[in-house]
Amino acid sequence: MGAPSKILTKEDILRAQKMTRSNMAAARYLHVSYNHYKKYAKMYKNEEGVTLLELHKNQEGKGIPKFLNNSGKQPPLMDLLEGRVPIEHFDPQKVKYRIIQECLIEEKCNHCGFTERRVHDTKVPLILNHKDGKRKNWHLENLEFLCYNCAFLYATSPLTDDQVQAQEHYVDKSKEEFEWEMDEHTIEHLKELGLYEDEKRPGDEYISRL
Repeated sequence: MGAPSKILTKEDILRAQKMTRSNMAAARYLHVSYNHYKKYAKMYKNEEGVTLLELHKNQEGKGIPKFLNNSGKQPPLMDLLEGRVPIEHFDPQKVKYRIIQECLIEEKCNHCGFTERRVHDTKVPLILNHKDGKRKNWHLENLEFLCYNCAFLYATSPLTDDQVQAQEHYVDKSKEEFEWEMDEHTIEHLKELGLYEDEKRPGDEYISRL
């Protein structure tokens, strides 16, 4: 006799859905087939009577990069991570998202456990860190996710001072000076008010708002 099928509780389904953006990804997260996951996700409902499967549908692909939907155009992820396919020819950001979507590494900070998602696109602010500091070493055991704070504190290649300054640089637009050239009608009007002098140096026809 074969091994009994894995029973999925409602809590299992909700936990997987919290960590993923689609039903397919939730099935991968639980390490079960999609049909097996679907059977239980349809069984459980929320307080309004809507099944958990329906609640977690993501037909618009919100939060899932378009390249992840092009099945067959990317090599198997493990071939990239284990060096069978040269990873330097691929965008590291795309590889990162594939790692998340295929649930190879949990989408949370490995140091502090941060998992909060940004509202408008449901992304968790995480940086992929190479534990040994070697960016060519993409073996799974050498990879981890760190939140921005922990990346600043603990990453082998932390955020640089220039990157921090670029984020912190602030220009107060209210203090910028804007200048313009007055037309003849405006000049004549200012003359009538005694606010304009003819004997001005070239360029003095420009005045500041301030």
